[in-house]
Amino acid sequence: MKAADIMTSEVVAVSPDASIVDVAMIMIDHRISAVPVVDQGELVGIATENDLIRRVELGTERARPRWLHFLTSEETLLAEYVKAHGQTARDVMTPNVITVRPDAPVTEIADLMESRHIKRVPVVDGKRMVGIVSRANLVQALATYTRAPHQPGEVEDSKIRDSLCAEMAKIGWSPSPIMNNVTVSEGIVHLWGFVASEGERKAGLVAARGIPGVKAVQDHRTDLPLTAATL
Repeated sequence: MKAADIMTSEVVAVSPDASIVDVAMIMIDHRISAVPVVDQGELVGIATENDLIRRVELGTERARPRWLHFLTSEETLLAEYVKAHGQTARDVMTPNVITVRPDAPVTEIADLMESRHIKRVPVVDGKRMVGIVSRANLVQALATYTRAPHQPGEVEDSKIRDSLCAEMAKIGWSPSPIMNNVTVSEGIVHLWGFVASEGERKAGLVAARGIPGVKAVQDHRTDLPLTAATL
């Protein structure tokens, strides 16, 4: 699944010369927390709610103790002044916006949102903005995802077990004849052995349920004995 498959194509945007009041009203009317700033189809920035909360009109302009004022760089002070007193979208917007291509995989988009702590990513084809992907779009994509139904005999039990063991190895859990084991019969996964925590139990169940061909999972594991857990 790619950005083009889940993005919102009809994006509400403003021009760089749009007034601060217009930007605020557009956010309210469309129930959005940010608006792209577009100049002749080209994305030049994005204005968010955060850009509008420190305003001289509201009396919320940032005020620092005098000693801290002298320790703050001149560049930061000037930027804060523009944010508080600027009258157009161009004044308050964040330039150099993080963007993705229409063919960007959703995994890349999710990684960007998580690592950069952002809620939305504009989709740009060349220099022209063609859409935007928000966290809500990712959730909507998940809500509409359907796994192909399992057909009897489609996946052999041995292949299910091999796939599950490989998946569990990724989370640091490997089948052992002594401590734990996995058996599969007619598509039903049986988990045997011990778990050291509820987190380990849940991870094993999630891993098993995610393997193609699995019909059901039966968890026979018990809590790791205290003496073994402390060794």
